[in-house]
Amino acid sequence: MSFYKIIPTDELKPYIKHFAISESSQQHIYKVLPSTKLVIGFQYKGFLNSLGNNMQNTLATAGITGIQNSFKTFENTVVTGTVLVYFTETGFTYFSNLPAHELFNQSVSLDNIFEKNKIEEAEEKLSSAASHKDKTKIIEQFLLSQLKERKKDKLIVEAVKLIYQSNGLIRIKELTQKLFISQSPFEKRFRSLVGTTPKKFASIIRFNAVLNDLEKAKSLTDLCFEHNFFDQAHFIKDFKQYTGDTPESFKRLLE
Repeated sequence: MSFYKIIPTDELKPYIKHFAISESSQQHIYKVLPSTKLVIGFQYKGFLNSLGNNMQNTLATAGITGIQNSFKTFENTVVTGTVLVYFTETGFTYFSNLPAHELFNQSVSLDNIFEKNKIEEAEEKLSSAASHKDKTKIIEQFLLSQLKERKKDKLIVEAVKLIYQSNGLIRIKELTQKLFISQSPFEKRFRSLVGTTPKKFASIIRFNAVLNDLEKAKSLTDLCFEHNFFDQAHFIKDFKQYTGDTPESFKRLLE
């Protein structure tokens, strides 16, 4: 399986973190771990299936996935190709009036968000595009056609920044005090723009910080307390929710 990252055009950089083109000539079953970004996928070759609860669900060839509360398992058919769009943490709101939290734990067809004929037009162009650059340009044109005038919510952007700076350890009460806003309106604005609650967002950032430190950690006990878990039981429970494995098992996979 190959995975190519591509930086968006300057006009889209405030809203799109990066594009990626994923291609595979063989069938694979793989996990996708929780992240803080909404993702659009355009399947230009083959199909993707979502696996879970002893069920297999074939995904739409153009779909969007919101922030997830746990890992997801997917299976690609033989010979697949996908253009992926990774939004910035508040980027989705500049393309749709749908509150981002309505996509939490969801993977839905893109025609629930955008006009079906526009999606089909982009898919038709993708099917004949020869290069990665051409494929990316087609999706950029599609996104630019959907771009809306929105006032930047500087408070929520600052909140996201502070949560990242703390590696997800900042308390929501401390966050609202720093931002001079009461908790209820803050959480409402945050959920609508980012796609989940600030508490869950911080939890996912902490989880990814744990993953970054997993290989170099002296011990799992050190890792647990460095990232401010109450005890190892809570640490293992959260880790299994996000990965499906214990920290020990996951660490062995990295070796």
